[in-house]
Amino acid sequence: MNSFGRLFKIQIFGESHGSGVGLVIDGCPAGLPVEVEEFMPDMLRRQGGNQIGTTPRKEEDIPDFKTGVFNGKTTGFPIMIFFENKNTRSGDYDKIRNIPRPGHADFVAHKKYGGYEDYRGGGHFSARLTTGIVAAGVIAKKLLKDITINAKVIEVGGEADVEKGLRKAIEAKDSVGGIIECRANGLPLGLGEPYFDSVESVLAQAMFSIPAIKGVEFGAGFSAARMFGTQHNDAIENMEGKTRTNNAGGIVGGITNGNELVFRIAIKPTSSTPKEQTSLNWDTGQIEKFSVKGRHDLCVALRAPVIVEAYTAIALVDFMMQAGKLAKVV
Repeated sequence: MNSFGRLFKIQIFGESHGSGVGLVIDGCPAGLPVEVEEFMPDMLRRQGGNQIGTTPRKEEDIPDFKTGVFNGKTTGFPIMIFFENKNTRSGDYDKIRNIPRPGHADFVAHKKYGGYEDYRGGGHFSARLTTGIVAAGVIAKKLLKDITINAKVIEVGGEADVEKGLRKAIEAKDSVGGIIECRANGLPLGLGEPYFDSVESVLAQAMFSIPAIKGVEFGAGFSAARMFGTQHNDAIENMEGKTRTNNAGGIVGGITNGNELVFRIAIKPTSSTPKEQTSLNWDTGQIEKFSVKGRHDLCVALRAPVIVEAYTAIALVDFMMQAGKLAKVV
């Protein structure tokens, strides 16, 4: 339920407004150098800095290694990393406890867990839980060495110009969605375990574990449905698998073909928006008007690229381990 991976396995824990969040990594080889300073660039990327459109809630997000790291190197045993929550305002959520936010997990979580769920800040359903994912991504990227992974926002609010898309949200006093593209280079040919652990299957599962993700496409994606076969087929040019085009996005038959891995994800608008909405008051049984107070993102896509990179790195390390292609740490 809260774990992902086979040989390189992660398990997340915590709540948005609880004492903290974190994760346990199992399967990391011994001897990998680990320093707190290495984590901070990606932790700051996840926060969004002072970028317009991101939440004003900021946490220190300094990783606290509870286990699995000794004298600055991994021990080969499970690594537990904890991030303390220090900047919470739970009172913002008490005011709307009985009015679930449309598009958010409030209602279904209340029904599934019988009212015992931690609703503050979305609880376990908050993007705050991705803090640990990003930390695991830092370690996974170190293990991948010569493989590069880069994700970026390519669209906000239907606009390729990110600032223009954000202006639409600001003017409407509403939230907007976005699209992120991720590219990975240096992958060997042959990763993937079809059918159910194909590269697309595992990456898609990982991406849909990120809050607000509503779609994933690889290579040409949905546009492939409008092509002829001769247009979509990627002509093979050499024995290393290099292709003339890359409509497949670097994956054929669920297996990496040695070309650039390319995929995109669609992120919905943030459910928590200051614009007035209507929802069911589950105490009165009446439909009521309400607006969400508190600190929220106008566009959660802005902070997601580093999360996408982290999940991609985690999945690829697991594939590399299964294929016996991961270089030794020491």
